[in-house]
Amino acid sequence: MIARQLAEQLTGRTAQRVLDIGCGQGTQALRLARAGHYVTGIDSDPVALGAAHEVLAEEPAEVRDRIQLLIGDGHQCGRWFGARSFDVVLCHGVLMYLPDPDPMIASLARLLAPGGLLSLVVRNRDALALRPAATGDWRAALEAFESDRYYNRLGLAARADRIGDLAVTLSEVSVPLRHWYGVRVFTDNAPDDTAPPVDGRQLGQLLEAEERAGRTDPYRQVAALLHVVGMK
Repeated sequence: MIARQLAEQLTGRTAQRVLDIGCGQGTQALRLARAGHYVTGIDSDPVALGAAHEVLAEEPAEVRDRIQLLIGDGHQCGRWFGARSFDVVLCHGVLMYLPDPDPMIASLARLLAPGGLLSLVVRNRDALALRPAATGDWRAALEAFESDRYYNRLGLAARADRIGDLAVTLSEVSVPLRHWYGVRVFTDNAPDDTAPPVDGRQLGQLLEAEERAGRTDPYRQVAALLHVVGMK
């Protein structure tokens, strides 16, 4: 879903300079490089970066030449890159592990060239009660109404954001909100042991349902994740 949404936002943009903070195994970085963009991926996990290098090694030379992978985190970007160095900055699944997202967002905004896009993927605070409620954990569901903290399925402590708060922050750093989507509207609350569709037609219908819900109110408001795009 995020790849589809990102492609929509990049329509008409060619050979963009992209920074992917927390690139992990390089999922989005590889897709963007294959599409002709020049990508710098950064991650603090050497294991994830090692997996990204392995996948990258199988790509054609022209794709490999468009990707640079570095070990580090977003806090180091101000030392590595100058202002206005990138046309697109991705920060997917990172802000939820920071106590306060605003300093990171401000740092990334500085790296954007005029007209550049900032793409954020965060946990949706307005949906925190849904997952524990779906499993019958009513105590956790009630606690979710009062807090932005939660434990993800990996058992890691994390934090959630509201779209309204992010819109204010983006405006303050001169990267006003351009569009936002919901991600995992329906599938997030399925039991962990639910088998994914193996039939191509059913999978296509699932993806279409998620895509439509992710851009339609009120469904996107209760998605597990928010994909937020600002433009400088």
